[in-house]
Amino acid sequence: MANFIKWLGAGLGFTLGGPIGSILGYAVGNLIDGFTKGDVERARAYRNTSRTSHSGDFEISLLLLSSVVIKADGKVDQRELSYVRNHFIKMYGEQRANNAFKLFKGFIKNNKISTRQVCLQIRQNLTHASRLQLIHFLFGIAKSDGFVNEAEVNSIKTIAGYLFISQYDFESIKAMFYSSSESAYQVLGVNKTASNEEIKLAYRKMVKKYHPDKLQHLGEEHVKGAEEKFRQVQKAYENLQKERKML
Repeated sequence: MANFIKWLGAGLGFTLGGPIGSILGYAVGNLIDGFTKGDVERARAYRNTSRTSHSGDFEISLLLLSSVVIKADGKVDQRELSYVRNHFIKMYGEQRANNAFKLFKGFIKNNKISTRQVCLQIRQNLTHASRLQLIHFLFGIAKSDGFVNEAEVNSIKTIAGYLFISQYDFESIKAMFYSSSESAYQVLGVNKTASNEEIKLAYRKMVKKYHPDKLQHLGEEHVKGAEEKFRQVQKAYENLQKERKML
């Protein structure tokens, strides 16, 4: 119990308050035997005496929004659960991932999560680059069972809107998870009629927007996660270079 309390408290800032704090309390109260209101207060106290970290806030936000997308099509697919768990193990290690999954199971079972309220709290406290990374991860979950269905796309689109992610950025990230002749153009946010110079400008813009260094404040584990998104931008540009024989 002590390790879990430390994990919950360490680095969690805005997530122990507001609507997300209420959801956290519900999850731990229903899933962890012997977890009391006093334990929540100890987690809060531990947070206040620890070094503040945005990583914990991002982590809880990721779990909450993942649970929303996983339930979007009316069923919980084991492949999607495994995707989340494996990525958390990869990012944080076995012990921290196990603690996170205790909460995640509670989020999955909670049918009263207000996506709008959760997203408003996230939007007020996480950077734009962090919110872009959340959307990328959510599409990864949706694709983990082999394809992204309409219900999942609509769920992620709703989340993106609440997070103030533009349609332009949403379509760019979405295109990273589809294989088509137009995907490379969509990733860079241009159409097939764009000139080579326009494509080069779009590429430079995306490089700045999706550069992994923008997530340095979240820690090395999230920088590595952002590298995949960055590579997809580079791959899209390289494909267009070959297709158009650009110099």
